[in-house]
Amino acid sequence: MENKEIKALKDAQLNEKMVELRKEQMNLRFQKATGQMENPNRWREVRKTIAKLKTEATARAAAATAN
Repeated sequence: MENKEIKALKDAQLNEKMVELRKEQMNLRFQKATGQMENPNRWREVRKTIAKLKTEATARAAAATAN
C-alpha cells in the first residue's frame, strides 16, 4: 500500500486493514516455520505496511488531541 492510499482510509478501515495484515503475518509466520513459504518477500512487505498503518494511526491520534 502506498502512503496516499493509507491516508485516504477512514479510521475504521485503517483498523480493519491492520487486523487483516496481522492475520496474514501470522499465516506467513506459520508458513515459514513449516517451510512452506512461497514468497519470502511478502513477509517484509506486510511488516512495512503494518508500520505505515500504525504511523498514520498515531499521527491521527496526535492531531485529534492537538485540536
